[in-house]
Amino acid sequence: MGRQLGKQTVELESEVYITSSASIVGQKEGEGPLREYFDVVLKDAEWGEETWEKTESKMQREAVRLAISKANLENKDIRYVLGGDLLNQCIGAGFGLRELNIPFFGIYGACSTMIEGISLGSMIMEGGFADYISAVTSSHFCTAERQYRMPLEYGGQRTPTAQWTVTGAGSVVLSKSGDIRVTHITTGKIVDMGVKDANNMGGAMAPSAADTICTHFRDTGRKPKDYDLILTGDLGMVGSSVLIDLMSREGYDIKDNYLDCGCLIYDIEGQDVHAGGSGCGCIASVLTGYIFDQMRKGKWKKILAVGTGALLSTTSSLQGESVPGIAHGVVLCYNEKEK
Repeated sequence: MGRQLGKQTVELESEVYITSSASIVGQKEGEGPLREYFDVVLKDAEWGEETWEKTESKMQREAVRLAISKANLENKDIRYVLGGDLLNQCIGAGFGLRELNIPFFGIYGACSTMIEGISLGSMIMEGGFADYISAVTSSHFCTAERQYRMPLEYGGQRTPTAQWTVTGAGSVVLSKSGDIRVTHITTGKIVDMGVKDANNMGGAMAPSAADTICTHFRDTGRKPKDYDLILTGDLGMVGSSVLIDLMSREGYDIKDNYLDCGCLIYDIEGQDVHAGGSGCGCIASVLTGYIFDQMRKGKWKKILAVGTGALLSTTSSLQGESVPGIAHGVVLCYNEKEK
């Protein structure tokens, strides 16, 4: 069984691997710098569906199917699928995965859902309750705009701190063999610094990311230099800058080996996405596409991947609530012997 380190970190003793992965992104994401790393790039926002919500569900379903196929498995081999998204009652996952006939855990961690899924799936496998588990999440620019902001037709002006919701989905298959091993899990706490601007989610989430990363270092006795890469989900340009500053105040310099998926997925200057990318599909697609590819090519051997989420809703915003943040972390190590 796993060994608990401190209050929030678990070190896995059994071998849990990411044996396969799949990524699907939208047209805008396919026009960005990471295009070659995604499995599927949509030609339009609908992908043959009647509504954007149905498109997002299709993205989840096809991402899971593709990851299972890459692992040379069938749906019946998967013990559980863990999925969620940003939509009310997680309808992207619920409707998207209903026809797969796989036992389903619906999860919600806002934009940290991908790392939450990998964390919970790894713990289930550590407990000996499964041989194969799928984790998946998604977001869609149009569904997020419809739910959280203004109708697209309204054409509202964005503030400079606003981020662009990624149209994307990512899925992994966890198993007992592979080449990218999950070794540690650091579960985050809800951190609320009183930020009420829903258009500055990077700033709202950065304190939770700092809290989780600092806790991980204290629990494990490690330092930033022990990782080839420290990766956050979707802090964007504003939140990334805040995180670097917050970490520096705690005595940790992460500037040299830190990246954020929200800054990677778009050409920030050329694509007019303001402060960068956001959404569940941000870290999901970048991690399962670009990051895993580069790990297998030897660029990074050991990374601390931290999913970041803003736990807000339209109701909470209208009621004047703040934007609490959550961040979950996993350590991923490339194992050349399993290549």
